[in-house]
Amino acid sequence: MKKLFALSLIITVGLVSCKKSDTVPGGITTGAPKTAESVEPTGNQCYSYSDNNSMVDLSFNVNSHQEVNGTLSYNLSGKDKNEGILNGNMKGDTLIAEYTFTSEGVSSVREVAFLNREGTFIEGYGETIESNDKIMFKDKSKLIFDQKNILVKVDCKPAQ
Repeated sequence: MKKLFALSLIITVGLVSCKKSDTVPGGITTGAPKTAESVEPTGNQCYSYSDNNSMVDLSFNVNSHQEVNGTLSYNLSGKDKNEGILNGNMKGDTLIAEYTFTSEGVSSVREVAFLNREGTFIEGYGETIESNDKIMFKDKSKLIFDQKNILVKVDCKPAQ
């Protein structure tokens, strides 16, 4: 029994000591989304951007399979407000999802991407194409993440 315990302890210490630190030097990478890492479900998460009479609100839940479900709304100065639902996946540090929204009574679907950096989400932009009545990114590896509109973590509002 003591040998089994000692062997288990040695294996555990070995595994823990082999764990690498994933620190990334400053700057935003614009490459393809990283491969998914095993991350436990995190419950409801809410992020918001507000500046110059513009607001973006992102609220979602991630399950154990890295599937994301939530809501997204844009109220940008000089543009029509739109809000809708978000369904997608976390791919490493990047949320890739279909955003089904209504703007001026018209329902549309477009792909969105958000990069998770240091507790914030930064929206990604890139060339798009239309496919099956949806606007999709042509090449996700060429997305640009605009640091001007950083969504910061906020307390989630209770459901009404």
